[in-house]
Amino acid sequence: MSRVTTLQSNIRVEQLMEPTSGWDEFIHQHPEGKIYHLSCIHRVIRRSFGHRIFYLVARRNGSIVGGLPIVHMKSRLFGNFMVSLPFFNYGGLCADDPEVKRALLQQAIRIASAESVNYLELRHIEPQFQNLACKSHKVAMLLDLPQHPEMLWNGFKSKLRSQIRRPQKEGIQVKVAKYELLDDFYRVFSVNMRDLGTPVYSKNLFANMLKYCHKNAWIVVAYKDRTPLAAGFLLGYKGVMEIPWASSLRKYNRLAANMLMYWHALKFAIEQGYNKFDFGRSSPDSGTFRFKRQWGAEPVPLNWEYWLANGTAIPDMSPQNGRFQLAIRLWQKLPLSVTRIVGPSIVRNIP
Repeated sequence: MSRVTTLQSNIRVEQLMEPTSGWDEFIHQHPEGKIYHLSCIHRVIRRSFGHRIFYLVARRNGSIVGGLPIVHMKSRLFGNFMVSLPFFNYGGLCADDPEVKRALLQQAIRIASAESVNYLELRHIEPQFQNLACKSHKVAMLLDLPQHPEMLWNGFKSKLRSQIRRPQKEGIQVKVAKYELLDDFYRVFSVNMRDLGTPVYSKNLFANMLKYCHKNAWIVVAYKDRTPLAAGFLLGYKGVMEIPWASSLRKYNRLAANMLMYWHALKFAIEQGYNKFDFGRSSPDSGTFRFKRQWGAEPVPLNWEYWLANGTAIPDMSPQNGRFQLAIRLWQKLPLSVTRIVGPSIVRNIP
């Protein structure tokens, strides 16, 4: 399906159901383009979750000057809404100038209204629209990387270096690879999500990430003998290595395997030529915030902007929401096998 809206200044906004020719090239060159904007993520979301995705493409004189991917999510439990982009830390629009931004937003609101959604969420770093509601409750934690791992190591405080050496003395070993580590990653990830009281993604999501983002995706796992104790999923794009998912097994916390895992992830990023490491988003002054800060990561505010239907409040889908506390406690008591079966059908509608 393709619809075209003609706006002022020769801007034409196309409404597509999949990325058009030239889309990835535009994202590659645009300073606000993230890996999550690329067509590979379209395939990941469609094949992992089955959601409808709208691609808004703005053209001026035939050339792409802006783009906005929007995922439509609808369920009885969580409602009817649209997000750019769910499941990931980043999204929102990429546009060459304010006029293109306004054109894309106008078309996005038309679609949201036509689909009767409660809200449209745009996951921006910098705020783009003064007239939209905005939530700045999270920060990204970013670390500038030097040219050599030794330079990073020498910059760590002695306490951090000792925390990394401890698992080495315990015989912990770390591997970085792709498909061959998927089962071990998912074993650690699914246990950790159950312990947190959070429905777990299907392993199919991570398999699809490795398949469709093959050149940009890796898995890192820390082992004691052959037992995986900590694991992370790595994505690299435009000079930034990101770890959007990381987990460790609580019963082995005394071994601090996650410390060695993160150190190997940082070394790997430097060796692959990346100049920045993204530890993912955190709430300011939370435990995860302090953990990431000890590595030298600096907070960058995230600004999630909202178009809200009449009478709709800014949504709160976080685990801290009191509405979810009972469900979290019950989920933590479920057998792991049950959470792996039931979890994916629930979490597919949690952005």
